[in-house]
Formats: sequence, C-alpha cells, structure tokens
Amino acid sequence: MLADLLGGSTQATFTGATPLIPHIKSGKLRPIAVGGAKRIDALPDLPTVSESGLKGFETSQWYGIMAPAGTPNAIVQKLSLEINRILKQPDVIERLSADGSVAHGTTPDEFAAFIKAERERWGKVVKSANIKAE
Repeated sequence: MLADLLGGSTQATFTGATPLIPHIKSGKLRPIAVGGAKRIDALPDLPTVSESGLKGFETSQWYGIMAPAGTPNAIVQKLSLEINRILKQPDVIERLSADGSVAHGTTPDEFAAFIKAERERWGKVVKSANIKAE
C-alpha cells in the first residue's frame, strides 16, 4: 500500500501513522486527518477526522502483547506489570510519540475487554456493509 501510494498508483489510504511519518515529514505525502479521538504529538497541527467535520468518527490502529492460552496467571500479571512499567519510561514515551504512537498500557482484563469491544464494533460494520472475506 505504501509503495503504491508513494508511486502514485493509489491516491489515498487510511492506515496507522508510524510508516507514514517519515514520508509526511519529507513532503512526499500530505496528511489529511488522524482517525483517533486526539491529535498525535508527531503531527500536532493535523486535525482529527472528527474535528474535520465527521463528528464522532474514531478509529485507531492498536497493538498488544499476548501470551499463549493456559499461561499461568502469575506470569501474565508479572509480564503486564513490567510492560506497563516500561511504557511509562520517558525515553519509551518519547520514541513512540515521535513515530506517531501513543503508549497505553492496561491490565490483562482491561485489554481482553477492549478486544471484545473492538470485535463487536467492527463485526457490526462488517455485517451492516455485507463485507465478505475474499
């Protein structure tokens, strides 16, 4: 997608900011808006889609760390605590922010609830738009 966008065979895309930031900063790409609820530090003057007129629009690209099913809870909790500690370190926040990312640690239960909500939210979109896997 990025190669097609830079090469001119695709005129627009909707994707996470991280791979686009260097091309935006070099002037090769022109951003229109960010999909999240808030502006991103890497492009502070770039409005959100909601600010641009599509009120209530919010979507984001997110990542999470998971362990195999059956991993002992004590290990899951220890990993969660350490990962959240790391995500709060100033140098990590700075690096992620420069790439257009936002560090947002949660508990394993909160992350599971978030994933469930995302599946329900996008499942409704897929169903209402009659989207089929190809």
